[in-house]
Amino acid sequence: MACFFAARFALSGVARITIIGTWAEAIHAIRNNGIRIDDATGTRIAAVDAEFYDAPVPPADLAIVLVKSWQTPRVAERLEKNLKPNGAALSLQNGLGNIETLGGKAFTGVTSEGATLVDPGHVAHRGSGITHLTAPEPVLELFKSAGFEAYKCAPEKAESLVWGKLAVNCGINPLTALYGVRNGELLKRKSASILMERAALECAAVARAKGVELPYADPVVEVRETARRTAENTSSMLRDVLRGAPTECDAINGAVAREGKRLGIPVPVNEALWRAMNNKQYADN
Repeated sequence: MACFFAARFALSGVARITIIGTWAEAIHAIRNNGIRIDDATGTRIAAVDAEFYDAPVPPADLAIVLVKSWQTPRVAERLEKNLKPNGAALSLQNGLGNIETLGGKAFTGVTSEGATLVDPGHVAHRGSGITHLTAPEPVLELFKSAGFEAYKCAPEKAESLVWGKLAVNCGINPLTALYGVRNGELLKRKSASILMERAALECAAVARAKGVELPYADPVVEVRETARRTAENTSSMLRDVLRGAPTECDAINGAVAREGKRLGIPVPVNEALWRAMNNKQYADN
């Protein structure tokens, strides 16, 4: 997603973009060849500056945070020096707890844009979506100028969207990683389909207990429709497992398990998926 957003902003010419990361292969690929983006218009190359995480970079007006949730504390350590005095950070991440970790200059964003990493520095846009932001008006205008369908929303609306996305991720992501399958395969396997639905329902129950109204009526319908619509996608959690990287399960199913315990809401499926993913990562390593 970082490559996708960086490429779209760079191609629009609305701002100078620098992508900062730790993946050496991707940084070198972007430096040498730019970011290749495949979408409905064909293939385009975006010229983007790329720097390693520890390299000094000039303070920015805006930092869009798209790292995995387990990397958020590291970003928070450097955010102050990477932003101008009146600069802002926008989190478009999955899971819970990112905004709290990033601090007072961070704003919530939720996007349904779909993109898949093909190779280092090469991304495919898999479907347009809506992006909601709580950030200041200039940030919203930046997104619109780059051709995104973006809307300003109140913090409570953003919280609803975060939990709505979380419920879907709770159902799809860990199961695709554990079964080693694409999203749509979950609908074809009865046991996986049942677990997917129950994980989403548990997350919705925790949200209700917190006073959060989800942005849709039925979590089962939403998670099944998402799995159908993204049937050929490889989830980010499965991609992490395949490349031997840590996953975001702790900020997804783990976050629901912790909140459920705190509120006295039973969430056995999310707890089991969280533990299974932790055991898998430990065994794989």
